[in-house]
Amino acid sequence: MMQVRSVCVFCGSRPGQNEHYARDARAVGQSIARKGWRLVYGAGDVGLMGEVARATQAEGGPTMGVIPTSLMGREVGKRDLTQLVITEDMHERKKVMFMNSDAIVVLPGGAGTLDEFFEVLTWRQIGLHTKPIFLLNTDGYWTPLTQLMNHIVERGFAEEDSLGFTLSCATPDELMTALTKALA
Repeated sequence: MMQVRSVCVFCGSRPGQNEHYARDARAVGQSIARKGWRLVYGAGDVGLMGEVARATQAEGGPTMGVIPTSLMGREVGKRDLTQLVITEDMHERKKVMFMNSDAIVVLPGGAGTLDEFFEVLTWRQIGLHTKPIFLLNTDGYWTPLTQLMNHIVERGFAEEDSLGFTLSCATPDELMTALTKALA
């Protein structure tokens, strides 16, 4: 029996000010389901988290949500998922999401999304994993982040090869092409 691939999506619990963020979150969720992959995400039913999960579910895709007890109310923990895991804290949430995924996709988001991104990037830099990490750069949202990462390398605080640990994709289609290749 072939193992179902799982894609971890880190993203905002808010929708952001650009309607394209929600549009692209829905497109990613639909595409994950159409590929027969499982969505692993933060279990919220609000913001971009809710968009990606509802889109995956609407296409019949399996969903695994992971949420700490403290955020069940704030992020409106989605209870109609294929699997819901409630953790004690944020660190455990990230670890469970990561351990149950074959690849990481980062959609627009705030400090929590950055925290999730930098943790998996750091784990990659120190050799704890080789999972692919993708940024969906909707309307240039992550351009300042990629500039910062280049700045860090230019100033000698990271090796140049660390820039190859993430791939920035401009559109959901570009993301899915790269993700499909990485998970082949």
